[in-house]
Amino acid sequence: MTLPSLFLLALGLSMDAFAVSVSNSLCFAGLRRRDGALTSAAFGIFQGLMPILGFFAGRLFAEAVSAVDHWIAFVLLGFIGGKMLAEALRELRAGEAGACAPQKRFSLRLVLVQAVATSIDALAVGVSLAALAVNIWSAAAFIACVTFACCLVGHAVGRRFGALLGSKAQVLGGVILIVLGAKILIEHLSGG
Repeated sequence: MTLPSLFLLALGLSMDAFAVSVSNSLCFAGLRRRDGALTSAAFGIFQGLMPILGFFAGRLFAEAVSAVDHWIAFVLLGFIGGKMLAEALRELRAGEAGACAPQKRFSLRLVLVQAVATSIDALAVGVSLAALAVNIWSAAAFIACVTFACCLVGHAVGRRFGALLGSKAQVLGGVILIVLGAKILIEHLSGG
């Protein structure tokens, strides 16, 4: 696999994590740059680990996961986005001030769930990389680095527009996660 092909693969795999990074920065007004960097690192690590797991798990395991990976991502992202949206609508109805969710709702558990949800598709990619006889260690490291960089950009975009959106930012963030989960499901069900 050529470097440009690997870059495009890494970029494609990182887009879900990028969208979630934008959403996090939109929805969590207290999210610091340090939190964005740590979240980006978590997303990069999971995006790098999943191809390794897929590479070594073999075709049988990958076929079983590929049959349900879209449902897992849909349920996880839909649940997180739905919860975020419900909380935002409840706050807007109650007339509470503030742009987004308080930082106390942003947690390591949430980041880990998001990291898993956005990297499940990379598991099946690992099997493909095995078939191509790619050096999985360098490919996974490259995928992790590209994801990390994309997520840092996503956090910057979210921070910039979160301030402009004010109290509607959490609504937008929840919708983004739900749409992302639905997009993953639809793409897999339609064979895209």
